Amino acid sequence: MKRLVIVRHGNTFTPEQIPTRAGAKTDIPLVEEIRSRNAGKYLINNNIIPDKVYAAPLKRTMRTAELIIDEMNLNTGVIADNDFTEIDYGEDENKTEEQVKYRLGMEYVKSHQLTDVDKDEIPNYGNAVIELWNSHAIVPPGWKVDVDRIIVSWKNFANRIGNNETALICTSNGIIRFAPHIMDALSITEFHNTHKLKVSTGSVSIFENNGNGWKCTEWNGL
Repeated sequence: MKRLVIVRHGNTFTPEQIPTRAGAKTDIPLVEEIRSRNAGKYLINNNIIPDKVYAAPLKRTMRTAELIIDEMNLNTGVIADNDFTEIDYGEDENKTEEQVKYRLGMEYVKSHQLTDVDKDEIPNYGNAVIELWNSHAIVPPGWKVDVDRIIVSWKNFANRIGNNETALICTSNGIIRFAPHIMDALSITEFHNTHKLKVSTGSVSIFENNGNGWKCTEWNGL
């Protein structure tokens, strides 16, 4: 059995703050520890003990991995992996969701040559673009996402996991949604029919391979 455990980093904004699109160029720290520690507790309770722990080289992902290691009392360090650094949101980097929806809505209106669109309706078009990103990983205009490279990185990472080895990696929402591509085409189709791609902060997703290919046994858990 080979096992890949994916944890999204914990919260980077307090309830009092207005969240922004924090991508590869916005290296902000965690604002709490509980979600990361809960991920560690979840793995302990399910007897899933990582042999190796990896993380994207950002403060939020590295710290999440460190807290999981601490909570699980693992005798290992964190291995930084540049292949899983969060995506670059381009023009929307570090912008609020309202700002992002408006810009994407304007892009949609222009590209589809829509006329007589009320200003208040523009964010609705932007929200539709974001929904496609969350449901089918269709990259919004202006975002810098090399989809093929990310998919290859996931496949290469999964292929490096040894027999009877469990590898854990902490990364971000924009990267995690491409992890299902380590499965075969039929499994990916079934996955899309039953799961949403967007995962919550501190969530745990698990893929297992018993010799017959990778299968998702947990998605957005915890």
